[in-house]
Parts: sequence; structure tokens; C-alpha cells
Amino acid sequence: MLGIGAVFLFALVLIISLFLKISVIFALITGFFIFIAYGLIEGHKLKSLLKMALSGLLNVKNILIVFLLIGMITALWRASGTIAFIIYYGSKLISPSIFIFLTFFLCSILSLLIGTSLGTAATMGVICISIARTMAINELYVAGAVLSGIYLGDRNSPLSTSAMLVAEVTKTDLFENLKEMFKTSIVPIIVTSSIYLLLGLNLKTVNNNLDITFLFQENYNLNSVTIIPALLIILLSVLKVKVKLTMTISIILSAIIALFFQDESIANIVIYIIYGYTNKNIELNTLMQGGGIISMLKVSFIVGISSSYSGIFAKTGILKKIKEVIANISRKTTDFGAVLITAILSCGIACNQSLATILTEQLCNEIMPKKKLAIAIENTVIIIAGLIPWSIAMAVPLRALNVENEAGLYAVFLYILPLWNFLLSIKMKNN
Repeated sequence: MLGIGAVFLFALVLIISLFLKISVIFALITGFFIFIAYGLIEGHKLKSLLKMALSGLLNVKNILIVFLLIGMITALWRASGTIAFIIYYGSKLISPSIFIFLTFFLCSILSLLIGTSLGTAATMGVICISIARTMAINELYVAGAVLSGIYLGDRNSPLSTSAMLVAEVTKTDLFENLKEMFKTSIVPIIVTSSIYLLLGLNLKTVNNNLDITFLFQENYNLNSVTIIPALLIILLSVLKVKVKLTMTISIILSAIIALFFQDESIANIVIYIIYGYTNKNIELNTLMQGGGIISMLKVSFIVGISSSYSGIFAKTGILKKIKEVIANISRKTTDFGAVLITAILSCGIACNQSLATILTEQLCNEIMPKKKLAIAIENTVIIIAGLIPWSIAMAVPLRALNVENEAGLYAVFLYILPLWNFLLSIKMKNN
């Protein structure tokens, strides 16, 4: 009971920090001390508990390195014109009747390429919502399509930090996971696309000049060479080149393109790598600023301290009673059903994908094999987090789009995917 009490106390701290609008980092630090105190009460020595925490942190050391590379690559893809090229030519595929579907498609593709849902929401998502407002298209529909697209792409990207985290905590192969994730999402993608196409059939729009994309034409050299860093990511990923090497090659190439095609100086490139990309054009800067190592420090800290919990959880038995309840749910429903329920509760408590992933893995690691659990977490936690209004996964993208939470009702893919896989798990259990 003491373990359950510690978990609920931590949940209370998270909820309080949410309502008081205090950074989740402070809640996570408080949680660390709560779990250390639990370990001390249970008779563990402080030195032993700190070693447990360190073991959990070391499990994600590769992800923390990748975070730094992601900060660099997202800044340099902005500086090199890679993102501008994708947005500029992608935005030309505009037809009001298929615009909601196109928003889903374009956000999926960009998120797949750059491996960040939040970065895609702040770039392609902002472009799509701006065009929607210009054409008087229902912005809630479009924002829902943005949410669906950014998490579809992020979930299936070899650059995705969430996919890397799931692979790390479950001790599975990232590329094998990506194959299975795609297989389990084919039907939800088709259903989601069909719904967005149907929504667009009776849209009433107005014709205005879409000047926003000309910002890219005026401020970037949109030479086709600028797309190479993104294409290279896809090619090297297909060839199963290690993620860190793949990203490093793309970073170097992006820097060269920024230097010779966008007339950036070496000094500027170094600044972008550290602090993120900025542009002198205020309007363009609003759309394109971002990236850089500094931008990844907060999420690195969140993942780092959340991961330290896993070492404590694993060796103190704090989650033992809760795991027994989950095992019982698994027997009464399905293994996937138990993971789904755990994921909903974890996402509601954790407020971020990282901690929710770690909690769900810790609680469900005895009810199914690691490979199966990795895919189940991808089909629940990573997606469901985007439907929790107080979660970073939903709050940040919608804040970037300046749209109300009701947009989540139209994030069709985020509910179709877990529902479809739950139905499949029932069918398999009954066979």
C-alpha cells in the first residue's frame, strides 16, 4: 500500500503543478524525492537508491545524445531551406475539397522526415491553419488533421525521440518496431484519410491570395538540392544505417547547403546549431525560428529524470501491487486492453509522453513479450498523449496553432489507431 500511496502522491503533485501552471520539471524533481523517500522507508540505503536512479538514466543515454543531434538537425534544416522547400511546394497542392486530407498528409510527411511532432506543428501545422483561415475552412477540422498527421509521422519516423525511447526501455530494435508499427496502422490510416476526405466534400470556402508561401520564395533559395538532407534521412534509414550516423551526415550536408546555397556564414551556422534558427524577416521568423541544442535541454531533462524513476521502480517493487491489478485486467480483457487502460491513466497522470511511456512499460512488462509490448505502447501511449488537453503532446501543438482543445475531437487517427488494435486483440483472443 505504501508504494501505491507514493505513486498517488506523485500524481497529486503533477496535478497541482498543472493547475498552478508550474513547470512539469519541478513536479518531476519532487517525484524523484518522493520515490527516494519511499525507498529509504522500505530499508534501502541512499547510495543504493542513487545507483538505481543512475541505472535508469544510463538506459536512455543514447536518446539524450540523439536529442542533441535533433536540435542541430532541426535548426540546420531550417537554415538550409529543407523545411522551406517542403512547405512551399507542399502548400501548392491546395484544393478546398481535399485540404483537410492534404493537411493530414503533409503534416504526416514532414513529421516523418524530421521526427518531431511539435516541430511539425510549429511549421507545416502553422502554414496549414493559416491557409485554412484565409480560405474560411473550419479551423477545428484542420487542427484535428494536424494532430493526426504530426503523430502519425512522428510515430513512424526513424528520427522520432518517442520511437527511440520505446525501443530503449523495451530493449527492442527500432527499425523492426517501425515495420510493425506501419503494419498495425494501415487500416487506421485509410479510415482517417476517408473521414477527412468526406469532411472536405461540403466545405464552403472563399478565394483569397495565399501570400504566406511567398515568404519562402522571397527569403530562400529553393533549389532542389535543399531537399537532399531529408531524402538522405529516408535512404539511410531504409538501409538501416545507425540513427546517430544518419543524422550526423544530414547535419553536415545541411550545413554545407546553408553555407553555399543560402549564403549563411559559418558563425551563423554555429549560432543556429546552439541557439536555433532565426531570420531577420519578422513574419518568416514567426513561422521558422526554432531548433538548436538549447531547445532540446528541457525535454532532455524531462526524459532523463523520468528515466531515473525506472531504475527505482524496477528494484524497489514500488509498482508490484499495481502490476497485479493490471495482470488481472489483462486476463479479463486482453493484453492490449490492459496496456490501453494503463496508457490512458499514465498519460493522464504524467502530462508528457516520456514518463507515460516509462510508467506503462514498467507496469506492463510482465503481461506480454518485449517486441509486442513495444508496439502496444506505440499504439497507445504515444498516440493517446495527443488527446489529453493538459498533456504537452496536445497543449503545445494547439497553442502553436492558436486553436481551442475541441480540435482534439477531429484528431481521428489518434482514436482510430488504439481502437482498431484493441478490436484486433479481441479477435485474436477469441480465435
